[in-house]
Amino acid sequence: MSHANRFQQLPEVRPLTFIVLSLLLLSFISFPSNTSAHAYSASYTNIKMDTKKTEVVFSIDTLSILELIPKIDKNKDWILNQSEIKQENHHLEELITEGLTLDKGNKEQTPEIEKMEIEEKDHKEFLTIHMSFPAFSPGDTIVFNDGFYFNDTGTNYVNFISASYIDETSEAVLEGKNRTWTMLLTEVQQEQQSGNGQTVQLNPEQAQPVKTTTSSSWFSFFRLGMNHILSGYDHLLFLIALLLRKQTLKQYIGIVTAFTIAHSITLSLSVLDIVNLPSLFVECVIALSIIYVALENILRKKIQFRWGITFAFGLIHGLGFADLLKEMALPKSQLAVALFSFNIGIEVIQIGIVLLCLPILFYLHKWKDSLKMIQYLSWIIVAAGLYFLINQLFF
Repeated sequence: MSHANRFQQLPEVRPLTFIVLSLLLLSFISFPSNTSAHAYSASYTNIKMDTKKTEVVFSIDTLSILELIPKIDKNKDWILNQSEIKQENHHLEELITEGLTLDKGNKEQTPEIEKMEIEEKDHKEFLTIHMSFPAFSPGDTIVFNDGFYFNDTGTNYVNFISASYIDETSEAVLEGKNRTWTMLLTEVQQEQQSGNGQTVQLNPEQAQPVKTTTSSSWFSFFRLGMNHILSGYDHLLFLIALLLRKQTLKQYIGIVTAFTIAHSITLSLSVLDIVNLPSLFVECVIALSIIYVALENILRKKIQFRWGITFAFGLIHGLGFADLLKEMALPKSQLAVALFSFNIGIEVIQIGIVLLCLPILFYLHKWKDSLKMIQYLSWIIVAAGLYFLINQLFF
């Protein structure tokens, strides 16, 4: 029996049934569980050093705190409030001091926790902890370790670090098993002519940081771009919806090229703070883009000039890609490398998905009733897009 005949014997399923089943499935997999980490967990660490003290400001999304200390959520509403922070202050301090360490060489430094507060970043709540450590001197090796979710293989936890000493800045991305950031402070030697013409070496109270770890290299941002699109189900659904309908190879190349150029433009403009749109608007338009393309697959008899709509929606998707890098507040000296590496990471995954999907789609399009199957798949994508839209608007 041929594949086409097998498909004809499958029971007919109404589009509405697909929508209901898809929404139920998405709801089931999307609600947080106490037993495993949520799909995306982020923290931001800012280390500021001077000759008097070292200030560390650490922010982590509140959902991570609720997972790591389940009993802190007294009313079981999955919302962390200031009163719960006050009641569980001891456990929070214990979590932070055990999860984060700042060492001078091989000696762990003791922090003084100054305050804890809830802040909102990009429509998400974060718990921000302000800590102070002793000052570091030229010649010291600074080692920062992040142990949050270290043994949890199911998390996408990532920590964005920005550290500064005098006029020098260093950035790093800690994720996976790469959780250590190291900096060596070296003395700046200055030469000055003395009155008798001899050269005198001066050691001012200034140092320049020399990074001795690969965690802040371009590869960190490259890998971050890869992980970002892999965990961005909305972007992946949009791309798959674009490819589903039968098109020529030239049309497929045009779609991928248009999407790449468009999101690269707005990713750069957004991170450079040239173009800014409200996050809620961006996320809603991304959901609408998924719905629109999927409905085109269902309603249009012939797909033409899809590269144009892909370019238009790709501009919005680029703004969505930019959120992570914007939160890092990267200095201008690091932006070029970060942007290039992050974008290349996105493109590698995008091209990989296209190369994986096209042979399957070419085979599927040979089936007699392939259009029906593509329409059913598109209804599922419509349901997913509606779920993302409703989730953004009401939750």
